[in-house]
Amino acid sequence: MLDTATGNGFRQQLAADTASAGGPVRVPDEDAGSIGKTLFDLPGSSDLAVTVVVPKDKLHAAPSQSLVRIISRHDGRKYLGVVTAGPFAEPDGLRGDSPMLTAVATHGGEYLPPYHGRVQVTVLGEELKDGTLTPPRLRPLPNSPVFVLNDKEAADLLKCSGDVRLGLAVGHESVAVGAPSGAKAVFPRHTAVLGTTGGGKSTTVAGLISRARAAGMAVVVLDVEGEYTQMNEPTDHKVMLGGLRDRGLAPEGVPADKMTVYHLIDRDTTNPSHPNRKEFLLQFGRLSPYAAMEILDLSDAQQERFLKAYDIAKEVMRDLGIFPAKGNQEQEQYALEIDEFERGYPRMTLPLLMDVVSACLARADKGPKQAKGKAKDADEDDGDSGPTFVPQTPELRTPDGKAKLSTRINAANPPGNAISWRGVMGRLGRLNRLKVFWGETDPNRDKARDKDAPLPMNYASLLKPGGLSVIDLSDTGYSAMSNLVIADILHGVQEAQELAYVEYEKAKLNGKDKPPPRVLIVVEEAHEFLSEERIAKTPVLFEQVARIAKRGRKRWLGLCFVTQLPAHLPKQVLSLCNSFVLHKLQDPHVVGLLRRTVGGVDEGLWDRLPSLAPGQAVVSFPHFTRPLLVSIDPAMCKLRMAE
Repeated sequence: MLDTATGNGFRQQLAADTASAGGPVRVPDEDAGSIGKTLFDLPGSSDLAVTVVVPKDKLHAAPSQSLVRIISRHDGRKYLGVVTAGPFAEPDGLRGDSPMLTAVATHGGEYLPPYHGRVQVTVLGEELKDGTLTPPRLRPLPNSPVFVLNDKEAADLLKCSGDVRLGLAVGHESVAVGAPSGAKAVFPRHTAVLGTTGGGKSTTVAGLISRARAAGMAVVVLDVEGEYTQMNEPTDHKVMLGGLRDRGLAPEGVPADKMTVYHLIDRDTTNPSHPNRKEFLLQFGRLSPYAAMEILDLSDAQQERFLKAYDIAKEVMRDLGIFPAKGNQEQEQYALEIDEFERGYPRMTLPLLMDVVSACLARADKGPKQAKGKAKDADEDDGDSGPTFVPQTPELRTPDGKAKLSTRINAANPPGNAISWRGVMGRLGRLNRLKVFWGETDPNRDKARDKDAPLPMNYASLLKPGGLSVIDLSDTGYSAMSNLVIADILHGVQEAQELAYVEYEKAKLNGKDKPPPRVLIVVEEAHEFLSEERIAKTPVLFEQVARIAKRGRKRWLGLCFVTQLPAHLPKQVLSLCNSFVLHKLQDPHVVGLLRRTVGGVDEGLWDRLPSLAPGQAVVSFPHFTRPLLVSIDPAMCKLRMAE
C-alpha cells in the first residue's frame, strides 16, 4: 500500500496530467439527451440496419417499435429509424454465454458484471431540413448519438392518426393509431382483418364499425354469426371495462336511432329486443342467374337446363306482358341492356321459373315424340297443350298462359334427361321452401301493406350517413341462402351508391356540393362466401365481388373482409385490399402469403405475428409511414360472443 505522502503525490501528478490533456472528458452538447451510440459495421451488416449500444441506466429507454433519430457524427446528417430488435442486455468485455457467467448463474452466485444494452435499428429515411423524409443515400457514421422521439414527434412521423381510432402504437405511451374516414385512399381501397379465433378480431371490427359510423360513414355489416346485433348497448364485459378505464375511454353503445337490425322474414335474430328491428325479403329477379347457379352448386348438365328454363321464362314473360310491358319502350330498352352476369331479369319470380322447369320435366318424361304431338284441345294433357301440373304463377293458369308456355317450350326444344331436370327442380324447390322471396310464396302475406309488413330490402336506406345496418344471417339455416343474401346486398348497395354518385356529379355541374355517402361494408366470415376451394366453381360470383371492389374505389364504397381462415380466401381477394389488420396467425403458409402481399412490414413484426397477445395486431394502412404493432382499444359497445 502507498503511504499518505506517496498517495497524495500520485493524485497531484494525476490531476496535473489530466489538466494538461484538456481536463475530464465532457459530453458534447449535441449528445445531451441521447440514449446510445451507433457501432461500427461488420462484414455481415445489411443496408438500412444499424446496431446501437445503450448504457445500462438507459436500457429500457428504447423499447421495440420505438422511433429514434440518429444524428450522424461529423457529417451532421439526420436519420430516422425504428427499433426492430431488442433491447438486449450484454456484459461489458465478456460474452453473454461465457463459462464464468454461466457457472455463476447456474450455481446461484451473486456476481453481476457491468453491462450495457444493444438494439437493432432499421433506418426509415434521411430527415431533411424541412422535416420531410427521403430514402437514405448514405448510412449513419459510427459513434453517432441516438435520440428517442417523443410521442408527438413519433405521431407526426408515423402519420398514423385518424378519426376512426384503432388503438395505441406499441413502443409509445400515447400515440393513437387510426384511419381518416375522409381519405379516399384508405377505406374505399378495402380492408382485411385476419387472425385466428381468440386473437381479437371481433373487438377490432366492433371498434372499426362504431367509430366509422360516428365519423359519418354508412356502415353495413353482413353478420353471419349475429355477433354485432347488440352494439346499441354499452359493453358490460369486465375485461373490456378495465381496459377502457386504463385508456380514459368510456363504454358506449351505438344510438338506437342510428342502428337497424335486419333479418330475413320468418327467421330469428340474436337480438329480438332491439328497438329498431326489421324483417326483409329478397327479390329473385335481382339475382344474376349465373351467380345463382354457382351458389346452388348445379352440375354442368343442370346448369344447361337452368339457363334454358331461364330463357324460356323470359320469353313467356314478354308474351304475357309481365316484363317488358306491352308498348313500354323504356322497359324494352332496359331489357336489351341487362347484363345477366351482374343482375337477373326484372320481375322474374322463382315460382315462374319453377313452373317452366316443371313443364320441361313433364316434356322430358313424355319423350320428345309425344311432346311434339299437336293437341286437339287446349285442356288436353298433351305435348303442346300446357303443363300437366297446376302452375304456381297465376298468369300461367289461364288457357292463354298455358298455350304461350307450351309454345315457347316447343320452340326452344329444351334438352331431355328427366334426371337432370329433377335435379334442377329439387334445388329450386329447396330454395322456394325457405319462403324468403317477395311476392312469391304467400299472397295473403304480401297483400298486407301496413307499415309492419315485410318488404324487399331498400338499399338506399342502408346508405344514410352515420347509420349502422346489421344484416343478421345467424338463422338462415342454409349456407347457400346466406350467400344469396350477401350477393344480393353487395350488388344492391353498389347500385344504390352508383345512383348516389351520379346525383353527386350532377349537383357538381350545377355548382352544388352534395358529396355522396361514404359507405363501408363489413363481410364477416368472408371465407364462407368466397373460398379458395370454390373460386374455380364460382368465377361469376368472384367477378361480381371484384367488380364491386374496383368500382367502389372511385365511388366511396369500401369492403372489409373478416376471417379467421385467411388461407381459405382466394389470393385475388387479398390483392383487392390495401389495408390490413393482422392478429395472431400461426400457419407458416398463411404468413408466407401475407409477406408477399403486405409490403413494408419488417422482419421483427413478422416474427412476432405467431405469438401476438389477444388484442395486439400488426396494422398496415396506406397513409402510415410504416406498418405498426398496435394494442387495439377494447370494445366500447356490447358484443354477443365476447370471451
